[in-house]
Amino acid sequence: MGRDDSDWKAEAKAVPELRFLKTLVTGLALVMGLGMVAVVALLWLRLGQPAQPGLPELPDSVQLPEGASPAAVTFARDWLVVVTETGEVLLYDRAGELHGRTPIDQAP
Repeated sequence: MGRDDSDWKAEAKAVPELRFLKTLVTGLALVMGLGMVAVVALLWLRLGQPAQPGLPELPDSVQLPEGASPAAVTFARDWLVVVTETGEVLLYDRAGELHGRTPIDQAP
């Protein structure tokens, strides 16, 4: 009981692995902090940008039926799919010729 363990700095210098461990933990904490700052900065930059325009432009060869307005447009490899505001799916080929119309049930 005659030994005083309150001087931990002197004890830490006696064991070099503890100093290495302290340096490693400090370095990892700095890297983690910088990573968090980078993530917050990227989120701030990305979410601060104005929204992209809603729909891509339809090719001029595509003629929608009278009174139909597009709600969604999908460009597939060989097909163009247009969903109208009235709940109808229109299927066009790349030349703009209408190949099919399918009404869909809209949930209230």
